[in-house]
Order: sequence, then structure tokens, then C-alpha cells
Amino acid sequence: MIYIDNKPFDTAALLTEYAGGSTERLILNQMASGSDSYEYDTVDELKFELQMRRETIRAAKELNRSGFAFEVFRDSRANPDYWIRRNDGGFELRRDVKPSAAIRDIFIKGSEYGTECATAIPILYYKALLEIFPEADYDRLFDEIYLMNWHRLSRELRSSGMMQRVKDHLPGDRRYFANPDVDPRTPEWQGENVIDLGDGRYYGHGIGIQRGDRIIAALNGNRRPGADREAYLMDTAGRPDFKLLARLYQRAISASADSRQSA
Repeated sequence: MIYIDNKPFDTAALLTEYAGGSTERLILNQMASGSDSYEYDTVDELKFELQMRRETIRAAKELNRSGFAFEVFRDSRANPDYWIRRNDGGFELRRDVKPSAAIRDIFIKGSEYGTECATAIPILYYKALLEIFPEADYDRLFDEIYLMNWHRLSRELRSSGMMQRVKDHLPGDRRYFANPDVDPRTPEWQGENVIDLGDGRYYGHGIGIQRGDRIIAALNGNRRPGADREAYLMDTAGRPDFKLLARLYQRAISASADSRQSA
């Protein structure tokens, strides 16, 4: 059920704004008929979440085509024109480049990059936001990017690192396939961070776009000898703070409009 300003929201009028078969329609219908409650202060907050989920899925498909390689952190690499590789294997944004250009470079020159699956998820979020925010506002708001895992995320995306049990799993959610009996010689196969693409498939860096059973089979192939527990998809989801990001977006748009009026 969806609530706007603490009142049940009828999605009929909003559905007409999106084409049949669109990601937004799929998500709206799942929210409206699901078991969880989705609460927003305004319709614009809901529309922002729909847009960001759509752009996250698009970014996942783009990254899958980019040539972006899988490497363990000790062997990670990035284009030094935009990123400083640190000793922990993470990538710190150079202070002399635009954040928007640095994120785009990953999708344009993917073969120059390599890292683990946990790093790929924040990259997708930063790309999704880049498709939504005006570039100048994006560069101002996201000017201290450190790409590695959930421990170094900026405040605006930090909540996506916290997996929570949910009843409804929506397109654009971060999900996790766990491999409890992973072979200790290949710890990188202990699990797979993925984005739910909404059509029964998931994008996981290194595994690519696959159905869930294929991801489980790949993880099962990397268990310790004598393992008796199979890999499985956890019933949790990680989500950015869509309402916080929507407020940042609305403030940016309002400030831009005021600036044009006063010019």
C-alpha cells in the first residue's frame, strides 16, 4: 500500500503517466498490491523513487556492457586520470576532476577498471543520480566519492549499505545471494551483491545478468569440499534513502529556477 501525506494513495492517475510495460508501472503495481507500506510526503517523492529505480536498472545493463572487469581488491584498477587507487583497493575521486565526468568514464572506458561486486553497486547509484540531477548540482553534491564498499559511502547513499528484511522485493533493489559454505581459498565467492532487474533476472558484477538459479549454481560451484549447504537468495534488500535524495533534487531544481528568474 502507498501512502501520501499519511493518506492511502490511488495510483490510477499516476499510472497514466508511464507507458505500458515500463519499469515505473511495474514498480507502482507491486507497491500498490504488496504487503509492505510505502510512505511519502508528496507525490514527487514517489516519482523520484520510481525514476531512480529505473535509472539504476539502466545503469546495471550499461555497466554489464562496458567491459568493467571483476578483480579482487588487491588487484583492483581504475583510470588514474579520474581516480586515485588506495591501498585498500578503493578508488578515491581526484580533486581536480568533475564527479560527473569520473562516473561517466567508468561506463565509457570500462576495460580500464576492475574491482569486486560490492563496489559496482554504489557505481550504479552514482550513475543513476547523474541521469536525474542537473550536472552542476550533481558535481556540487557528490564531490567526495570513494568507491569500494558500504563503509565509505557518502551520507546520501549510506542507507543502501544496510540490508533489511522486507516482504516486497522491487525492481532496482539491492539483493544478496549468500554462499555459507564458500571455499576458503576463494573468499570472493562468499556471495554476490546484485540489482533486481524486475524480470526474474539480476545483475551482479562478475557474474553478469543472470536468472537467480544460474547465480546460485555459480556460487555452489565454489563451495568447500564436503559442503552441505547450498547458496541462496536472502529475503533482504538494501535501498538508498530515496526521500532524502528526492529532497536534495527538489531543492536543486528550485534553486535553479530561482536563479533563472533573477537573471
